[in-house]
Amino acid sequence: MLDISEQRVLRLTLALGAIGTITVFARLGIRDALGFLIGAGLSYLSFLSWVRLAATIGDSGKRPATGSAVFLALRYVLIGVAIYAIIEGLGSTPGALIVGLLVSFAALALELLWGAVASK
Repeated sequence: MLDISEQRVLRLTLALGAIGTITVFARLGIRDALGFLIGAGLSYLSFLSWVRLAATIGDSGKRPATGSAVFLALRYVLIGVAIYAIIEGLGSTPGALIVGLLVSFAALALELLWGAVASK
């Protein structure tokens, strides 16, 4: 069984976000770097909200409050609005922002690989 550390995933998300922002800045400029950084920040907050929801359900064994479920559904609308505002307002390319949104996924994949290699 793989042991996934949420804290390690969050730290990896921060590290990948910083490395990615610096790389995008060096290659594409400040606008795309800001788009990537904001995408990575949204990715971090999204993963953190899932961790908190899972902890709430795990601790109590009860269904989460309706407010939590509504927030989880509405956050995608809020992320969509943020994406539109960033692309239109900053002039960032959609690719940089979308890759930034995938930073927590990459961190989770690295954590799973780390767990698979370390368990052998």
